[in-house]
Amino acid sequence: MSNVGFRFIAAVAVLLSMNVLVSAQGKGFDTKRMDKSTDACNDFFQFANGTWLKATEIPASESNWGTFNILRDNNNAKLRQILEEAAKTKAAPNTDAQLIGDFYSSCMNETAINKAGAKPLRQYFTQINKIKSTNDLQAHIASMHTAGLPALFGFGGGPDLKNSSMVIVNAGQGGLTLPNRDYYTKDDAKSVETRQKFTEYMTNIFKLLGDDQAEAAANAKTVLDIQTRLAQASLGSVELRNPDNRYNKISLTAAQEITPNFSWAEYMSARGIQTVPDINFTQPVFFKEMNAMLTAVPIENWKTYLRWMTVHAAAPFLAKPFADENFNFVNRYLSGQKEQQPRWKTCVQATDNVLGEALGMEYVKRTFTPESKARMDELISNLFIAMKGRISGLEWMSDTTKAQAQAKLSTFKRKIGYPDVLRGYKGLAVDEDSFAGNIMRARQFNVRRNVNDIGKPVDRSRWGFSPPTVNASYSSINNEITFPAGILQPPFFNSEADDAINYGAIGGVIGHEITHGFDDSGSKFDAAGNLKMWWTTDD
Repeated sequence: MSNVGFRFIAAVAVLLSMNVLVSAQGKGFDTKRMDKSTDACNDFFQFANGTWLKATEIPASESNWGTFNILRDNNNAKLRQILEEAAKTKAAPNTDAQLIGDFYSSCMNETAINKAGAKPLRQYFTQINKIKSTNDLQAHIASMHTAGLPALFGFGGGPDLKNSSMVIVNAGQGGLTLPNRDYYTKDDAKSVETRQKFTEYMTNIFKLLGDDQAEAAANAKTVLDIQTRLAQASLGSVELRNPDNRYNKISLTAAQEITPNFSWAEYMSARGIQTVPDINFTQPVFFKEMNAMLTAVPIENWKTYLRWMTVHAAAPFLAKPFADENFNFVNRYLSGQKEQQPRWKTCVQATDNVLGEALGMEYVKRTFTPESKARMDELISNLFIAMKGRISGLEWMSDTTKAQAQAKLSTFKRKIGYPDVLRGYKGLAVDEDSFAGNIMRARQFNVRRNVNDIGKPVDRSRWGFSPPTVNASYSSINNEITFPAGILQPPFFNSEADDAINYGAIGGVIGHEITHGFDDSGSKFDAAGNLKMWWTTDD
């Protein structure tokens, strides 16, 4: 497939979207960032951003800095105001204002969080201690997944890649703490150092749970050994980008033959899932290794692993010693963030992550008008026209493939600002006195909603972002582009700005997302969102 032209367009779009030379109000160009001493034809990036790069330092509480970060900061300040108002109001129970106000209050109550220590995890550790057999192990893994805690493999409902209108069961590789397989398998100096730092992090956490130094170090090694075996059987990031490597739908009977030591029928029953005929077993090699490990790894080692997976998933929300250890490794070492963010900012982000719809709709009321939505819709339509012309003019693409590409482009759906259909949070309890408890209940709530979707038609009205999110996306499955209200703010977008400003700023983001429909991953999906080859062999 020779889609060089599309890759070039995407590269330009990324350049434009990341370097927005507009004023803070988004109404005119800001030339103060530019380095006019540089020839734009020789180094356009330096020409466009040189002065800003020289004068700007990355804040100590950030791992990177740019226009996206600045806009997120601006949005966080607005969200903080909304949340502080809600926290003081003491709204009626089960209203959006009560949910977001009490959740934010629970996060800001560091005294209560520190007093609780690791007590919010006590019930999980008690269950782990009761594990005596492989059957017990399987039952507890199901329990952890129901609670939204990661362990051993990934599991959930998702669209069938070859029948994108239906939600099916997906089971895939997982069970790791480090970002991907390579962190466990590479032998270069940095990778070796990272594993050493990871081991130190685990040791420190185990000590906080009450283990002595020798026991904590031994437990850390046990976890690393288990995760390394899982990693060695996993696909890498590049391989996972190919959707063909993530699709292997087989019968439940066939899946059971691959993992005779793990009963999928019992697992799904424990999860409250009715028997399904098929399962997308995304990486069979991984599950073969998992099956072997279930009996080869001693039960006591599995208990140590599960203990680790539980505490690591909760560490950022526990007492300060746990949160600090998590920050030192995950944020400071892996990401380069020198200092922790102010507590209010952490709590704003946590509230948006858990209750983004409720918080987001109040944000929309204050920041995003119907006129802005209409203007953004017009910009998208005009860029579709430009893309249509670009496809028509491609000399390297055959007429047959062009027709398919145009058909796909013509069926792109768009989501702008906020969801038209709200899901709500009926059944989710929020307690202003228990931050970790709120996180755990929210995870269970989201897992339950996901499981309930299995076997049903895909609801294409749903959003993957909360309205305040400073980002945009293209979905191959839905063949749609999404632009939350959070990114549709100055300097990326201003409904009162000149066309040149909006096309140069948010227009670059729009173009970037459109091209995802035709890049090395999106090009494998047809207009209906199904994994299907629609290019000719020559193209």
